[in-house]
Amino acid sequence: MPEFGGLLIVVAVAFAAPFLLGLFPRLRLPSVVLEIVAGIVIGPAVLGLVELDATIEVVALLGLAFLLFLAGLEIEFDKLRGQTLRLPALGFALSFVLAVGVALALQAGGSIDAPLLVAITLCATSLGVIIPVLKDADEVSTTFGQLVVAAGSIADFGAIILLSLFFSGEGGVGSTVLLIGALLVLAAAVFVAARSAERSKSVRADLQRLQDTTAQIRVRGAMVLLVASAAVAERLGLEVILGTFIAGAVLTLVDRDEMMTHPELRRKLEAIGFGVFIPVFFVTTGVRFDLDALLADVANLAMVPVFLAALVVVRGLPALVYRSAIGGRRTAVAALLQATSLPFIVTATTIGVERDLVSSAESAALIAAGLFSVLLFPLGGVLLLRGETARAEQERPGA
Repeated sequence: MPEFGGLLIVVAVAFAAPFLLGLFPRLRLPSVVLEIVAGIVIGPAVLGLVELDATIEVVALLGLAFLLFLAGLEIEFDKLRGQTLRLPALGFALSFVLAVGVALALQAGGSIDAPLLVAITLCATSLGVIIPVLKDADEVSTTFGQLVVAAGSIADFGAIILLSLFFSGEGGVGSTVLLIGALLVLAAAVFVAARSAERSKSVRADLQRLQDTTAQIRVRGAMVLLVASAAVAERLGLEVILGTFIAGAVLTLVDRDEMMTHPELRRKLEAIGFGVFIPVFFVTTGVRFDLDALLADVANLAMVPVFLAALVVVRGLPALVYRSAIGGRRTAVAALLQATSLPFIVTATTIGVERDLVSSAESAALIAAGLFSVLLFPLGGVLLLRGETARAEQERPGA
């Protein structure tokens, strides 16, 4: 029989974290940070109030699936063209080269054992963190904002593909490429079928009639797509996160027709994801966090600033390719925002621990570095943007 005692504590913490932050609006701290920290506190490492059981694990897995599904929904394909595609793509290529170099250096120093996995882990950017920052600064629609969002989208997609390519499947890279290709072909088939169905007047009428009733037919359709993609990826021996990410991207492409698009669909999906499943995943990440392993050796603790610096090098330095388009100061802001990463670090290290590629201490150090990146880098970027705005106002004629 499933037990709900542990899940009750987890969902209570998931509610309390953003609620408490809301009482202090001046404290611009992403709730995901507090959720993970609170998970550490209630977990075996501190208070021991929660032990992971099957019920929590299932809900947390759905949270991970939803997180990547919504990340796929964030991709704006219409804007990935020209300079907005070319520069971020070049930046990601540079990121991967730098990441491999940094990881090999860390392996040579005896700090890590799986340099390729660590390199891929360092390549992503937390779109869910930086997009609200850009929106608050009214920068999403600017050239600067478009470059940062495109860079985050490409980094997320690239990192997931690389993780699946090298650490999924059992027949080597060649067979994994074929499996990923098969998954993409299936995704394309779903897209074509959905677009064809849109041309049917009866289908249009049925969707419009049921979309805001208790049937919530569009939401149910999205759930079918999410779960089916996860199931197919799992059956092919690939990581579930790749399937759910592609599902989100497919829905983004399908949900573009003005007659078929429902303005509240994404909000409803975000309500399910961020309101129910995703916070459970992050709190569970904290419960699973091996604080004892991190604190057992000073060398382990010392790896936190090392990994934090690695994020700056791997994701920050490539932002220099934007300098000609957005100027030096905004390039520095882009570097800080690109270096902000946490959800993918959690995902990649979870896979690494399960496959015995990284130790619990390495995983804890990487996640801790991700936590600090979310705490420090967006704040630094906001301060730089505010400084630029203040300087521009002072230099304005008549000021």
